[in-house]
Amino acid sequence: MNFSGLLIGSENPERLKDYYTKLFGKPTWDEGGYFGWQLGTGAMTVGPHDQVKGKNTAPGRIIWNIATADVKKEFEKLKAAGATVVKEPYQMGEAPGEQMWISTFADPDNNYFQLMNPMEMPTEADRPVADAAARS
Repeated sequence: MNFSGLLIGSENPERLKDYYTKLFGKPTWDEGGYFGWQLGTGAMTVGPHDQVKGKNTAPGRIIWNIATADVKKEFEKLKAAGATVVKEPYQMGEAPGEQMWISTFADPDNNYFQLMNPMEMPTEADRPVADAAARS
């Protein structure tokens, strides 16, 4: 499987289109009330959804991430473009070489997204043999 993107439903997708256009440029596609941006290998889409009303009251429930090698540099670009800052860049991890930079933003519907250093995810080959047998 391959995770390819996310859809952000909104009562006011035009407002989100304006916001994300300031940050990411003209949408890669704009059709039928849905707008999307290709960000690396994944895509982020905004569109109307009849079950979404008002602002997100639990913005930490789902946070989408954008990986970048230079969080501080990209943070400054997004901030200068008008991004709403929730948390300035900070480091996670304590061991030398394990620090990860993260910064958090909110869109006008109060959905959170973050810039963060790329994370290496274990592959099937990295998992212990006992784990592989349990998944069979």
